[in-house]
Amino acid sequence: MSQDKRAVWHEVAPEGAKALFSIHHYVTTGTKLPEELIHLVFLRVSQINGCAHCIDLHTRDLLKTMPIDKVALLPVWAEVPHLFSDQYRAALAWAEEVTLLSETHASDRAYAAAAATFEQKDLVDLTIAIAAMNAFNRLGSPFRLPVTAQA
Repeated sequence: MSQDKRAVWHEVAPEGAKALFSIHHYVTTGTKLPEELIHLVFLRVSQINGCAHCIDLHTRDLLKTMPIDKVALLPVWAEVPHLFSDQYRAALAWAEEVTLLSETHASDRAYAAAAATFEQKDLVDLTIAIAAMNAFNRLGSPFRLPVTAQA
């Protein structure tokens, strides 16, 4: 089904969109988390959830600061640890744990690993970023938000 057959969620529910974008604004401007790390986590969460719009958007964001080799290998980041810092690997592992919550239950082991790398406030902010991207994915994919990519 094409985009024009589905609701444009942010137009139909502008107050809901405003609330969600407020969380996004907080994460991207009101935290100490590096911008590149935020976009890396946004992209990884979107890959897991299969949101084409968000994958397209955050790949483009990351390519402004990160070599294409690293972006291309993001789905297999654990197999190429030399490409990502300890902090980035911890963030990606935590993003996967939180995104796959029904499978992982955000294990104590994963929490301890993330808490060892991030200050408590930064870990909460990271988790808010992960939760926000999961929410955006759950709107972008079902309502088939368009991608910038062209044939």
